[in-house]
Formats: sequence, C-alpha cells, structure tokens
Amino acid sequence: MKKSLFLLLIAAVSALGGLLFGYDTGVINGAQFYLTEYFQLSDALKGWVVGSALLGCFVGAIIAGPLSVKIGRKKSLIISAVFFTLSAYGSGLPELFPQTVSMLVVFRIIGGLGIGVASMNAPMYIAEIAPSNIRGRMVTYYQLAIVIGFFVVFLATYFIGNNLSLAQNIEFGWRRMFWSELIPSILFLVLLFIVPKSPRWLALKGRDKDALAVLQQINGDEVALKEMKDIKASLNEANDGVDVNYFSKAILSIIAIGTILSVLQQFTGINAVLYYGADIFEKALGFGKEDVLLQQILLAFVNLVFTFVAMFTVDKFGRKPLLYIGSVGMVVGFLLLSITLQQQNVGVISLIGVLVFIASFALSMGPVVWVLLAEMFPNKIRSVAMSVAVAAQWAANYVVSQSFPVVMGSETNTSEPWNGSLPYYIFIGFILIIVFVTYKFIPETKGKSLEEIEEFWKK
Repeated sequence: MKKSLFLLLIAAVSALGGLLFGYDTGVINGAQFYLTEYFQLSDALKGWVVGSALLGCFVGAIIAGPLSVKIGRKKSLIISAVFFTLSAYGSGLPELFPQTVSMLVVFRIIGGLGIGVASMNAPMYIAEIAPSNIRGRMVTYYQLAIVIGFFVVFLATYFIGNNLSLAQNIEFGWRRMFWSELIPSILFLVLLFIVPKSPRWLALKGRDKDALAVLQQINGDEVALKEMKDIKASLNEANDGVDVNYFSKAILSIIAIGTILSVLQQFTGINAVLYYGADIFEKALGFGKEDVLLQQILLAFVNLVFTFVAMFTVDKFGRKPLLYIGSVGMVVGFLLLSITLQQQNVGVISLIGVLVFIASFALSMGPVVWVLLAEMFPNKIRSVAMSVAVAAQWAANYVVSQSFPVVMGSETNTSEPWNGSLPYYIFIGFILIIVFVTYKFIPETKGKSLEEIEEFWKK
C-alpha cells in the first residue's frame, strides 16, 4: 500500500471515530423534543434520557485503558464501532424491543460506552501511527470530525424532521434520527478491518517484525529502523523487571498533569455554551425564538472554521503557542459577553463575545488537548494514563453540564452586580489557570517522536 493511501486510511479512522463521537452526542438534541412528547417525559426523566449517555462515556473511558493494553488500539476501536451501531439501531426502538424509556436509556448508555472507548483510543492510535512531522495535524482530524459530527447531525435531524408533520415526528421521526447514525457507524466498523495495528502496541507485545513493517509503510526503511530502535529502547527501559508503580511520585505527577489539562478543557465552559446555546441566546442575550436557530448555525460554522485553522497551524506554530493564543481569545470573548450582561446591554457585542470564545476554543483547547494527551504520556503508561485523563474529562463534562443551569438560575447570578454574568467569570478564572498550567508543566511536543517526548519527563 502506498504511503499516501496508508495515511488516508488513518485519517479515515480518525475522522469517522470523531464524527461518531459528535454525532452520537448531538443526535439526542435533535430527537429529544419529539421523544419527550412520545413518552410524555417529566423534566427529571427528560434530563436522565438526555444525560444518560454521559454515564456510558465515563465507564467507557475507564475500561478503554486496560482494553487497549490487552487487545490493542485497533480492536478496541472495533468494539466502540459495534457499540455505536447497536446504540444507533436500538435507540430508535424497533418493534422487537419493548417501547419503554428504560430500554431507550440502555441503548443511550451503550452509545456512551462507544464514545468513551473511542475518545481515548482514536487519538492515541493516530498519535502512535502518524509521522512526527504531521502528527499534530493528524490528531486534530479527530477534533475536526467531532465538530463536523455535531454539524452533520444537526443537518440530518433537521432534514428528517422538516419533511414530516409534528405528529409523524412524535410517532416515528425521532426513531429515524437515531437510525441515521447507522450509516457512519457501519462505515467506521468496515474501515477498521483494513487499517493496520499500532506499531507501538505491536512492539509492546513483542511483535517487532510486524511493528517495523507498519513503520516502513509510514516512513520508509531508514526512518522506520531508527524509530523502531527508539521504541525498543523505551520499552526495554519500561520492562526492566520492575512493575510500574502508578502511585510513585514521578508517574503520578505525569498522569496528574495530563488529567488536569483534560479537565480544564471542560472547565473553559465550552459545553455549557454548546449544550445550552439556545437558552443563552434566548434568555441571557435576549434573542427571540426565531433567531435561535440562526445563532446555533453560526456557532457550528465558527467552530468548524477555526478547527481547520488549528489543524493547519498546530505543527507549524506548536502546541503551547496555540494554547496561549486561544486562552487570551477565550478570556476576551467571555469578558465581552459578561460586561454587556452586567450593563444589561445585550446585543451584537454579546454575540461577538460568544463567537470569539468559540473560535478561540476551536483553535486551541479543543484540538490541542487531544493532541497533547495522545503524545505526552510515556509508552509504558500511555493506555492507563489516557484512560484516567479521558474519564476525568467526561466527569468534568457532567459537572459543568449539571451545574451551569443551576448557577445561571441562582438568585446571586440574576441580581446585581452579576446580572447573569457570574458563570462566565468563573470560566474566565479556569482559563487563567490553563495559562499557568501550560507555562509551568506542559512540554512542547511539536516535531518530536513519542520517545523524544518521553525524555522530557526524565529531566
């Protein structure tokens, strides 16, 4: 197989794994109004149906670590594709299944398991197989595909729902919205059988000949031999007869740094803006219901465009500069929004603030965190460390999504001097912490092999 075709297959895995992440997370938003009417859900039960996938995401991320060590990155992704497919089919509740909320929740949790396993294994697989000079861009394909997934599912659910009457949507339209995910999930499953296994996992299992063959397909003979030598040296050092002590100060500190960075991605407030975008535009910013759809499309478009910017600059500028630039932009965006809220002068400036925040996140913390998590951990602990960091990210996602509406509706926030701006000042505080953590603890990984990055932690 030619090098270009080989890398295209890797990109396809990256794209479809990420797209399903975004699609499965977003499909419930398009379907929830109609299934709420179909099942006559209370607010509490509606929240459980919508949020139940996060439970699966958390558990999936936890099991993804040992799973990827035991059976490999590729087979773990195959399992996630099966989960996605089962969830897409089952969430539509075909006639052979009981027509109950409990059954729907079961399949939403299965979809969450797929997201959890894929969100750890996909970026790690890409990082372990991509050439170092384009690794950053290859991993950002994953974040780009998540964003595209959100956008595509929005269009798909709109197209399905727009061609049916309200009664038809309530009866079966929401089922078709879930079933529309079968197309990318089955394609993902099929493609996974023709891509190679991770060379670093193969070397970890003592399959040096197979690992070298994969590296030669990517880099050519000379570079492959050098990289194989570095991988073996790293693994020999890791397998020196001493079991890995994950609670040692050195290893615990590496995992802690990655986990903190992963959690801070959520504490920027990104999912508060994405999950509750309609509420923000309607309630906080004063836009009418007729304007909300347009604003949501605008958010998705800005998110998509600036993820492309990150993809083409992460290997040129480096990881840390993008984090600094993005952090400044996120602070400026939320300040514009917060000040206009405090002054009770919401309008175009407020909207610009939200869009500046989205753009800044999309070129920094969105893709760069996935790149760094896939790169920064040493070979001997990568699977477990990634599993911990990604599980913590899903837990943080849950905390933000549950606490944001509570803080928004609190008397403190709705009265002087905050006037609805308190959550955004809290997010600004966490963004400033990102700048400190990046400066103090995060290595610059641009252009370095995974084994060279590993040397950073020994200094």
